[in-house]
Amino acid sequence: MNRVLARAALPLVAVSLALAGCSAPGATPAPAAAGSEASGTVTITHAQGTAEVTKNPAKVVVLDFASLDTLDALDLEDRVVGTAQTTLPDSLSEYATTATVGTAQEPDLEAIAALDPDAIIISGRSAAKYAELNQVAPTIDLTSNNAKPIESLTTSAQALGDLFDVRAKVDAELAELTTEIEEAKKAIPADANALILLTSGGKVSAFGPGARFGGLIHDLLGVPAAAPDLEASQHGQAVSFEFIAETNPQALFVVDRDAAIGQQGAAAKQVLDNPLVARTPAWQNDKVTYLDGADWYLIGFGLDSTSRMVEAVKDALS
Repeated sequence: MNRVLARAALPLVAVSLALAGCSAPGATPAPAAAGSEASGTVTITHAQGTAEVTKNPAKVVVLDFASLDTLDALDLEDRVVGTAQTTLPDSLSEYATTATVGTAQEPDLEAIAALDPDAIIISGRSAAKYAELNQVAPTIDLTSNNAKPIESLTTSAQALGDLFDVRAKVDAELAELTTEIEEAKKAIPADANALILLTSGGKVSAFGPGARFGGLIHDLLGVPAAAPDLEASQHGQAVSFEFIAETNPQALFVVDRDAAIGQQGAAAKQVLDNPLVARTPAWQNDKVTYLDGADWYLIGFGLDSTSRMVEAVKDALS
């Protein structure tokens, strides 16, 4: 059963999270939260230090879509009083009426201060503004490591669980996701190699193991990489159509960046529809999967979005 659909049946008790077999070697567990019962605060360890925040805060500004996705999964949407100004993914459309406070890269400090939040939650796109934001309200940086999706999700989700005093529910959701991952790995053929592409402005870049997108598809789910030696950069390695033809992937996973961020441009299907790509087994056997840009490019590793991403890879290859 899909984890999102099964959420209502999850027991709200502490569940042991066993990630052996899906965690990368050397992964460290999420730090435990310290708190002061007398003051009603909790100390959250994050990517840029620690933050002492009101426990179970009533008002938070969220500039990170993955955290917004997780809070939504935990039924904490009523705590979100401000979000980044951008095109919201359909899965988060209910936040369209939430106050906007600038962009993730350029947050509006005055607008945030006017909301008087108990905490501000950010990630990589806002990380450079941490010091300024932290002067407005305690700021928690939940920047993820794209090469280690489950470790990153575990750390961020448990931090939010500690912050809102719903850690048992978070651990139950993570345990259910672990089961989904193991089922997906069993369903994916071991000999079906794949190449991950991102199109933007008519150009194409590719991602392999240890990189964005590749951390989930190759490293976590075990899909063999058609091009295992690609540069593991945030924006991928620029490649030509000749490279795609020479790599000869059995499956293609494609993210359309322009569509994901609401920009006009040649659609990914149009960009890849050429004789060189058409030579590949992936194209000839109808094994080209256009991934949901909202989940894969905008949101990243939230509780619900990660479940959907795992399901998308499983459905494409099983």
